[in-house]
Amino acid sequence: MKLFSSYNRILAIITLTGLIVIGFLFYQTLGQYINKQIDDHLYEELLEVRDFTHVKNILPSPDGFDDVIVDYKKINKLSDKRKYFADTTFYNPKKKHDESARYLKTALILNRQPYEVMIMASKFERQEQIKSIILIILLPVIILLLILWLVNRILIKRMWLPFRQLLINIKAFNINQEKVFEPVQTNIEEFRELNNAVLEVSLKVKSDYKEIKLFTENASHEMMTPLAVINSKLDTMLQSNALGKEESEILADLYKATSKLTKLNQSLLLLVKIDNDQLQDKEEIDLKALIEEKISYFQELIQKRELQVETKISAFSVFANRSLIEILINNLFSNAIRHNNDGGSMMVTIKNDSLIFSNTGSRNGLHPQKIFERFYKDNASDGTGLGLAILKQVCLKQNYELSYNYNQEYHQFIINFKSSENKSQLTML
Repeated sequence: MKLFSSYNRILAIITLTGLIVIGFLFYQTLGQYINKQIDDHLYEELLEVRDFTHVKNILPSPDGFDDVIVDYKKINKLSDKRKYFADTTFYNPKKKHDESARYLKTALILNRQPYEVMIMASKFERQEQIKSIILIILLPVIILLLILWLVNRILIKRMWLPFRQLLINIKAFNINQEKVFEPVQTNIEEFRELNNAVLEVSLKVKSDYKEIKLFTENASHEMMTPLAVINSKLDTMLQSNALGKEESEILADLYKATSKLTKLNQSLLLLVKIDNDQLQDKEEIDLKALIEEKISYFQELIQKRELQVETKISAFSVFANRSLIEILINNLFSNAIRHNNDGGSMMVTIKNDSLIFSNTGSRNGLHPQKIFERFYKDNASDGTGLGLAILKQVCLKQNYELSYNYNQEYHQFIINFKSSENKSQLTML
């Protein structure tokens, strides 16, 4: 839920609750005030009945009252002189329906006889007055609240515009681009502080990233020459006939270690190039022809491991950078061959805009997220741990969907080319 919606919901709940509570209390207070007025009127009528009886020596006729109903009931003795006020209902013969009423009941001496007198007055007109008063008061209050809510909504939206623009600028910020973070002009102190803080952080991140990138590039390039010299010298020494068996084994281990270091260095350089978007030229690539070419390229390794290769590929092309696609296919083939069993099998399939590499190998499935992390590898693996990380980075840059699945003793790496951002880049031949 958005902050603005949450604020409006809380404000609406508080306002409605307050309006209901205040309206209820106002109605009760007004009702009590009206009852007090009716009680005073009933008491005045009682005094008139007593005065009339005292002067005329007769009881006033019940029909002689216009707005009240008077009832006399003769009793044996005057035991309780208290006056009782209460609500009741009665049938109004003039209006021919039941109405709520207020009555006064008491006992007193009339014409030297004890009587129980009940005087009743209709509350209908007073209740209608209450409704009219409440309506007259509440309608302007509700209209005022609606106006305040509308004004508050407009003002808050205008006040939060700098924040929304700041959020858009943060999302648009790219650490690989030379363009710095674009600040937002605002008169609100809190947003200015946030703006300055984000600007400082972005500049610091950009500076640190440039330093790390420069160090990685320089270190990788500087390592290339000494590694090449070491490999060359080791290769020359291995070809010498003057070495003993033990020395040859030591040199072979050194040669293997430096070769692994060279591959690691090349992989890091490749990741830097991919991260920096240095491979951007795109062209139409025949994926079927490229896979067939790579099968021939890896044929020696396939035969050495005695692997059975099966292909189910149809004519299919993709619009992308050729170097990145070749890196993608090379890593998939290299991974399927290196982590396979001797005499195992591998299958390359293209269907439903997806490229699927399946291979036998360990009988346990791998972690579907961790395997794409940098330097993550199985304990039995002798690789650099960067092959699948490069695969993932290539897919991210090309907006492809990469996933792993273990199905019926086959490890499957699936690349879905048909993402929302590159549907228009795919062409079926």
